[in-house]
Amino acid sequence: MKYRKKILSLMVLLGLFFGAYFVYQFYKTFFWDNTKFEEKVAFVHVYEDDSFDDLLDKLSPLLNSTNDFTAAAVKKGYNTRIKSGKFVIKKGSSNNDVVNSLRSKSLIVRVTFNNQERIQNLAGRIAQQIAPDSLTLLNAFLDPIFLKENRLNEANAMSIYLPNSYDFFWNTTAENFRDKMWSSFNKFWTSERIEKAKKLGFKPKEVIYLAAIVQKETVKDDERQRVAGVYVNRLKRRMKLQADPTIIYAIKHKTENFDTVIKRVLYKDLKVKSPFNTYKNKGLPPGPITMPDISSIQAVLNPEKHNYIYFVADPSNPGYHLFASIGRQHNKNEKKYTNWLDKQRVYR
Repeated sequence: MKYRKKILSLMVLLGLFFGAYFVYQFYKTFFWDNTKFEEKVAFVHVYEDDSFDDLLDKLSPLLNSTNDFTAAAVKKGYNTRIKSGKFVIKKGSSNNDVVNSLRSKSLIVRVTFNNQERIQNLAGRIAQQIAPDSLTLLNAFLDPIFLKENRLNEANAMSIYLPNSYDFFWNTTAENFRDKMWSSFNKFWTSERIEKAKKLGFKPKEVIYLAAIVQKETVKDDERQRVAGVYVNRLKRRMKLQADPTIIYAIKHKTENFDTVIKRVLYKDLKVKSPFNTYKNKGLPPGPITMPDISSIQAVLNPEKHNYIYFVADPSNPGYHLFASIGRQHNKNEKKYTNWLDKQRVYR
């Protein structure tokens, strides 16, 4: 009898032990804090083609135990149904919390871009902010079918991307990003803006081309309408634009070296063979030479009314320009500027 009682007591103790161990393991696996990062939150980027093992590699620096996480994920069926996106994990999260976070909607990110010189640069900038890589984005931007359907080409494809901040899911596709930019471009061109462009003799995309030149000519917002007025006056008089920024772009485009720094345009540069050379070709270039900001676009749509057809940098007022309506005055202004360049030893 005593022996039987001892066996029974031992079985009860073992039962309690295994029960306690089971409860311990259950709570440890599902409900105990499993994070080891110091910040309040950590972010996890899961790509479309990531496997569960890829996810574990990303979680390894963030979790105390990936084995416990795996056990919880398997129990909850997450290991075979991972989803792509950008997700947040809060410090102090349990494995149950982490799985639920990774199952939730991808975070919305604010995508911002401006002042990109080429569409390749734009693709690189966007790739830093959403899931698609730069090549995937560039292929979407220059997709022949998309360009043809919307009367675009490789030279002017960047004109539809208006610098601003836009909200996207991190795992949005390159095509979705491009299509939203096209939609935003069309929304920007209200009937009022289209009418203003039409009165100036421009199509919406052509406003972007000229705004890009204005953007490169002056960094001063309060001078952009005056500079825009100069170019509008030249076009009305059927003059060539003769914009130095287009020469700089033409040289970079021809040499395929956009890291080139040119501080001074030389007379020999004016002979460069390029559709972007506005000293040789009449009218606007075939596309934007940079991404103009909204203030430059508005300046072209609302050019200052004046008689100026010439301008040159003002050495006595950095960032601004000297304007003239006759060649004689312009020659004086230009001489003042070239003398200043020589004194500064700016030869290229």
